[in-house]
Amino acid sequence: MARALSSAAFVPSRDADLAEIERWYRDLLDSTPPPADLEWEPVKIGPTWQWDGGWLLPEASLGWGFLAWCGLWLTGKGRKPWRFTPEQARFLLWYYAVESSGDFLYHSAMFQRLKGHGKDPLAACVSAGSLHAPVVFDHWDGDRPVGRDEPDAWTQICAVSQDQTKNTMKLFPSLISLEAQRYYGIQIGKLNVWSDSDRRQIEAVTSSSAAIEGGRPKQIIRSEIQNWDASNGGHDMAGAIEGNAAKAEVEQPARILDIFNAYRPGRDSVAERARIGWEEAQGDDAVRLEFGVLLDSLEAPPDAPLTVEAAPSVVRSIAGDSTWLDTRPNGRIIKSILNPANSASESRRKWYNQIVGAEDAWADPRWVDQCARPDLVLADDEQIALFGDGSKSGDDTGLVACRISDGALFTMHHQHPSKDELVSRAAVDAAVVETFDRFKVLAFFFDPSHAKADDALDDDRFWWPLVDQWHAAYGKRLKLWAVASGAKRHAVAFDMLKPSAQQLFQPAVGQLADDLKSGSVCHHGGAALKRHMKNARRREGKYGTTIGKENRSSARKVDLAVCAIGARMVRRQLLMTKKAGTPGGGRVIALS
Repeated sequence: MARALSSAAFVPSRDADLAEIERWYRDLLDSTPPPADLEWEPVKIGPTWQWDGGWLLPEASLGWGFLAWCGLWLTGKGRKPWRFTPEQARFLLWYYAVESSGDFLYHSAMFQRLKGHGKDPLAACVSAGSLHAPVVFDHWDGDRPVGRDEPDAWTQICAVSQDQTKNTMKLFPSLISLEAQRYYGIQIGKLNVWSDSDRRQIEAVTSSSAAIEGGRPKQIIRSEIQNWDASNGGHDMAGAIEGNAAKAEVEQPARILDIFNAYRPGRDSVAERARIGWEEAQGDDAVRLEFGVLLDSLEAPPDAPLTVEAAPSVVRSIAGDSTWLDTRPNGRIIKSILNPANSASESRRKWYNQIVGAEDAWADPRWVDQCARPDLVLADDEQIALFGDGSKSGDDTGLVACRISDGALFTMHHQHPSKDELVSRAAVDAAVVETFDRFKVLAFFFDPSHAKADDALDDDRFWWPLVDQWHAAYGKRLKLWAVASGAKRHAVAFDMLKPSAQQLFQPAVGQLADDLKSGSVCHHGGAALKRHMKNARRREGKYGTTIGKENRSSARKVDLAVCAIGARMVRRQLLMTKKAGTPGGGRVIALS
């Protein structure tokens, strides 16, 4: 690393020192392969831990200049020059990666790691560097991008409480060297850092969207966004920050860096929305390019057990370069995991960096993700079972198909009306017609709900005229009817409020959860379907387990999960039917 210079030795240019530090980092990354003795292979999201005979690094990055600047002007323990770990250095190279146009490859980044990983020091370095490091593209020197500092540097460290901002702000007095403070005229306070005669600043900001609205910061750190939600103004603050960043000028881009632990599914935190948004964008290259967000996470594999024997090696496998964490078998982290006062889901979230469901979750999010197959295709003329769940407003309406041959699940239609908006029955009907035109639908069950129509002349039940229409149009084509006998025989209508319906549905609830856990079922990986599965909570029913929302007023919908369970249930009924229209024969029939 560059030598520590006294104030008497200051000169306007320190190119040789900066070049020496950059060479040190290049040698460090070349000589530091991934550990070869890990007992568990972590889930690696993002480029930081991608290795193929060498680390995956961006072709062009302002990060080299940033690393060098930090090595020259920032200090670590013992007043020694600051040194990023190889993991941190690789992430920063990607964070400051640029395209041939000089634009940043990613306008924002999400850095998700286990508790205690060292996210706040990383954020503090990014903040300190934002004042005077070469973090804005200036020109090309051959194939190397050259950066400049930002004369209007303004960094906001945002959190929903002042205590959370302190985690980063309290690092500046020891992080920013005395030489840097004198050279740049940096003044450090408890909630602000000023530089360049107060023209550049770092400020701590808490949850007041009104105070944030309209600002023009160039770098925003959003801290612990797994704790930002509607109850503490987190979503309003996130919206104001995003709006401020999006309006930045091309020559003076504004960037967002999120640092956080794994979130609690179903809490509707900013972290949950951000991660879901990133996942939704992954299926389309054009969307991903336009989206411009880097997610980097190191997580324990789904099958990693939370036991005293396995936990030390699992935590070590995802600790990355944070060697300061106590991963010993009798260490503090393991004792926290073993403490019965700490739930298994919380231990997995904090120390395994896993996004896991609450104790009453119907399906662990890891099960849902492991069964996703985005490349699944439902070909024309394939045999399917179809299940629909209808609402009037407030709740979602959906159709899910289950392929007969392998039980794979596909969302055929989904509507998410607002509280005061009516679902479009015409759109549902169009989806049903298209499905019957394209595929061989062997059974179609639809829960019509008991909502009343406002505009009906003869039948004021919201869904029943349409359900009866489907009965008349498709009844003769269906091999299994929703109500196969009795005076109220119906090809399609499957009233979930009836005990006879729940007697079929509730066993199917547990069956699909077991199939997701074992990986014996697959689905097309649609974001809405995954989200609804993850939202669902177990509820005790008369005939077994059923599912529901976390509470009646929750905005976290589960309707597509209901449809998926129903579609699998109908497929099973078909496979166990002796002859068309007669459930329960115990023999598999030829369905072609």
